[in-house]
Amino acid sequence: VQLVESGGGLVQPGGSLRLSCGASGFTFSSYVMRWYRQAPGKERELLATINTAGDSTNYADSVKGRFTISRDNAKNTASLQMNSLKPEDTAVYLCNARTYYYDYWGQGTQVTVSS
Repeated sequence: VQLVESGGGLVQPGGSLRLSCGASGFTFSSYVMRWYRQAPGKERELLATINTAGDSTNYADSVKGRFTISRDNAKNTASLQMNSLKPEDTAVYLCNARTYYYDYWGQGTQVTVSS
């Protein structure tokens, strides 16, 4: 089982990044996917959730209207499009795959928003 995030990096305030989460070793289409982030000294924050079919999403207030979660079950990939980035969005971003019985995490990808 593997979840691998990619797409992080350094971006200026107001910029955009697209994170990807590649999944392998499990039936990706059966898992609800979530993106979290964790900043130094802060608790892990749930940002966005997408259902198995990809037709229902939820967002934290802190990212609503700026971030968009999506998934491609044919490619076993989940994504997080992040626009209008702010310095306070700086964190390690992690993807999560969960069913009733199983809970998988990636290692995370660093996003730094700074001028």
